[in-house]
Amino acid sequence: MSTDEILRTQWLQLRERLQRKHLLGGSNASLSLRVPGAAAMWFGSALEAAPQRLPLHEEDKQGGEEGAHVAVYRARPDVGAIGWGGGSFGIALADFGGTMPQLFDEQARHLGPMAPATPPSALASSLQQHRGNVLMVQRRPLCLGSTATRLALNAELFEKCAKAHVLAVATGGRVCALPWWVRWIANGRLRKDASRAEARFAQGLLPEESKGY
Repeated sequence: MSTDEILRTQWLQLRERLQRKHLLGGSNASLSLRVPGAAAMWFGSALEAAPQRLPLHEEDKQGGEEGAHVAVYRARPDVGAIGWGGGSFGIALADFGGTMPQLFDEQARHLGPMAPATPPSALASSLQQHRGNVLMVQRRPLCLGSTATRLALNAELFEKCAKAHVLAVATGGRVCALPWWVRWIANGRLRKDASRAEARFAQGLLPEESKGY
């Protein structure tokens, strides 16, 4: 099976997994997977029967769903999968500041620092500056991963963290970030994952799946 066939199948499986867990909310939800070594992506909305293979270098893709995905892939060569649309608590985060601190070990390890809510025009610079794997764009979570599997895990993790944060803030509870040294260690491991993924894509290969903490 060719890489394109593998990615097309993974896109369909990823869409099914996220829809089953109600993590692709919104009529405009979209998914994509980077094609290594080809400056292309498999892209489609959550409502489409199948994805399309589209190039990443078209200058006219400056807006809309496709344009946001292209902007991410250009800005972050370590990213191999994007999901724009989230669960009910992830979407509700837009009404509670549009961002949240790093509250849990696993969140810091795999999602990293969350950028402030960002307009599409500032998406690339925001991702380069904060280097996290999730942010709010047009009131919807935009979640990133190095692979389809990592994206699914990150989307699930983000929804759990958003639920805890939104419920705490909504009820007046106290929200405390992890100690700085815990965040420093976890974020450092995330950066190493990103470097390895970027190197694999540069070689025209899919990244290896991250294991353990």
